Amino acid sequence: MQQRTLGRTGRDVSVIGLGTWQLGADWGDVSEADALAVLDAATGAGVTFFDTADVYGDGRSEQLIGRYRAAHPELSLTVATKMGRREEQDPANFTLAKFREWTDRSRRNLGVDTLDLVQLHCPPTPVFSNAAVYDALDTLVGEGAIANYGVSVETCAEALEAIARPGTASVQIILNAFRLKPLDEVLPAAREAGVGIIARVPLASGLLSGRYSETTTFAPDDHRSYNRHGEAFDVGETFSGVDYEQGVRAAREFAALVPDGVTPAQAALAWVIAQPGVTTVIPGARSPEQASANAASAGVELGDDFFEAVTSLYDRYFRPTTHLRW
Repeated sequence: MQQRTLGRTGRDVSVIGLGTWQLGADWGDVSEADALAVLDAATGAGVTFFDTADVYGDGRSEQLIGRYRAAHPELSLTVATKMGRREEQDPANFTLAKFREWTDRSRRNLGVDTLDLVQLHCPPTPVFSNAAVYDALDTLVGEGAIANYGVSVETCAEALEAIARPGTASVQIILNAFRLKPLDEVLPAAREAGVGIIARVPLASGLLSGRYSETTTFAPDDHRSYNRHGEAFDVGETFSGVDYEQGVRAAREFAALVPDGVTPAQAALAWVIAQPGVTTVIPGARSPEQASANAASAGVELGDDFFEAVTSLYDRYFRPTTHLRW
């Protein structure tokens, strides 16, 4: 699989990574055996980048990855985790003392002395413009607790604020065929600054797989049930913030554009990694088959007509509303 350098980390990572939210919680039950099988299938298909967070299953996702990594020392993996969502979302909580507490817990969960990459996990907007926050992160790098730091953001404005800071190695942002705003300013700014872009929610919480209909239901503990209107966290994280029924209709049109022999999900992932400035994309997977199919997206080629059609679809369905919000 193709590798790209993840911004200022200097590390090469696979263009298709693995998001592991679903291995912890909020996507229905995933057993430990199934979770480890997903990790195995992903690495077997060439994936070298895992993205997790201390809040996924309250540490379960980190612990599973830590056990997997320890059992496979021959693999060259980069593991990115995130911190800050286990605490009340008050900007005053984003201090060096708290960062030490949070990273120490993640180091224990992952079984490492130094975390490869720690990202602030969509903190309150004022955090991104606080110089003391970046000074604290620089201190952790100097102490060897973390090798690099980045941010995970909700909005393009937050991304641009972080990119301007010299220590920011990477920005994680929602980017998919239903969320094009990062193409306007964020990706060009990241390229100019040498900051890596980690694209999350690439399938719009599964909408772009083309498997859902207006009558599809999800488990009660699946965020696609309980956060559809932003009840628990930013609604942009669930179906990219688009109206579900409208998203289903747009997904049908998207599927009709896909070349023969390629699934809609694979086309959606290939579209993301084709965007200049994207380092890696992190789809989740709940089965080994899904992980392998996602990894195969790295070999999918799409024509110019496909990219133009995606933009047209976005303009008709989502630009008037989604483009203004994030």
